[in-house]
Amino acid sequence: MSKPVIGLNADYRATQGDTPAFSYVGAGYYDAIIKADAIPLILPPVADRDDMNQMLDIVDGVLMVGGADLDPRRDGWMLHPTVKPLDPRRETFDRTLAQLVCERRVPVFGIGAGMQLLNVTMGGNLLLHIPEDRPDALPHRDAIDLQHRHTLEITPGSLLDRVYGDGELRVNSRHHMAVDELASGFAATAKCPDGIIEGIEYQGHDWFALGTQFHPEANTASALDMRIFEEFVIGVKENHEAVRLVA
Repeated sequence: MSKPVIGLNADYRATQGDTPAFSYVGAGYYDAIIKADAIPLILPPVADRDDMNQMLDIVDGVLMVGGADLDPRRDGWMLHPTVKPLDPRRETFDRTLAQLVCERRVPVFGIGAGMQLLNVTMGGNLLLHIPEDRPDALPHRDAIDLQHRHTLEITPGSLLDRVYGDGELRVNSRHHMAVDELASGFAATAKCPDGIIEGIEYQGHDWFALGTQFHPEANTASALDMRIFEEFVIGVKENHEAVRLVA
């Protein structure tokens, strides 16, 4: 196939004073897709479900990017005082897009809030504030040290194991929410030593779905983290080939 096209959801900033509303995506996301030999396509936060389906007809895979917090009230939970929700327009779009991605089994890679959304969409839930929900957990965010990192324990035989192999691994960490109950069909293939889930992978053969709580696209990531995007693009290509053969 020619280079696969990967759709990226965009962050959204509403009108503030004289500043018009605008969408934006951190360059690390689309640069990583380009380096992995795929073409990024930014998906603006449209409201119509049919329009979203047409968007998904165009792309071969979807990268759900990180950002602020998912609003727990949309899942029936109270709003914790530490939660800083995404802009409502972005979150409404993201949640509907994620539903369609999961229903259609579009290959997907969720990062940060994107992984959390993937888990929630498939029936899991979230810790709203790690320091309260898991008091014995290691620090997962340092407001002063943006280079804050912690070690990771990888499940042998997983995709992330294929990426990182043996040896001690340290990843960036800047979150206060996290996956709690894991969605059905997924396995936690990367955890912090304190048990906080840092990576998930779908276990069935009918879908490629991957998530990382850490940010392999960030400038605080290591060169080895780039391999995750390469594995994602390989998974997209394999899915495309499987669909072509069935068709």
